[in-house]
Amino acid sequence: MFEGVYPAIITPFKAGEIDYDGLRENINFLIENGVDGLVVVGTTGESPTLSHEEHKRVIEKAVEFVDGRVKVIAGAGSNSTREAIELSVFAEDVGADAVLSITPYYNKPTQEGLKRHYSEIAKSINIPIVIYNVPSRTGVNIEIKTLKELSEEFSNIVAIKEANPDLSRVSETILNTNLTVLSGNDELTLPILALGGKGVISVVANIMPKEMVELVRSALNGDFERARELHYKLYPLMKVLFIETNPIPVKTALNLLGRPAGELRPPLCEMSEEHRRELEKVLKDLNLL
Repeated sequence: MFEGVYPAIITPFKAGEIDYDGLRENINFLIENGVDGLVVVGTTGESPTLSHEEHKRVIEKAVEFVDGRVKVIAGAGSNSTREAIELSVFAEDVGADAVLSITPYYNKPTQEGLKRHYSEIAKSINIPIVIYNVPSRTGVNIEIKTLKELSEEFSNIVAIKEANPDLSRVSETILNTNLTVLSGNDELTLPILALGGKGVISVVANIMPKEMVELVRSALNGDFERARELHYKLYPLMKVLFIETNPIPVKTALNLLGRPAGELRPPLCEMSEEHRRELEKVLKDLNLL
């Protein structure tokens, strides 16, 4: 159901408010460059510092701007099951194609707690759910056994965005569940595709969507030589976009390229000068600046 490149898009700001004209411009740019869908109000979209009203509004406007041209996956996770259900139901009501649901962060539920959390969300909506596993940010790792039980019980739990760098998890997920695996780390996209993954939820695609799309499609079509060429071309960008906390580097890069991004919301702040120079060098080496 989910295959290809899904940029985790930024939320552009202007004078502290959401820049909806900029959001529309970025969405059109990405669709024109061949992406398969968009992920809105994830971590890259600064969801932690959006109010619930803003969060919902961005989902609604993104669905409107996309207008059915590609899939919209709405970030709808929370460390409160009740809030995750509220956001998920809203996303379905306004026409999102799926929700991205992060494992609850900070309160670190047990595996039984995770199973109950996702079960309640799955019962509340009919659209597909993409589980997001990112233990470096949440402090909890969803186990393969839990994924297997959830995917067998609920037909709308269909995929996992895997941002645990342990590649053996990808093999175990594919062997033991019916979930589609999407890479949650740009630099691991190629090896995950080689293991049977189907795509990536990408930060790099905000900057170079056409190349990321070609990388994934080449690998899915069995042309790993071309996919490898593109991986190494993009690799310096993949690294530098995480030289500081995401989305600080990607928003800085978009501003440098004259694309709508604007400021970051506190507690995120501008890049250090040293890291900014490293980012500028990579962009110049790629002939983007």
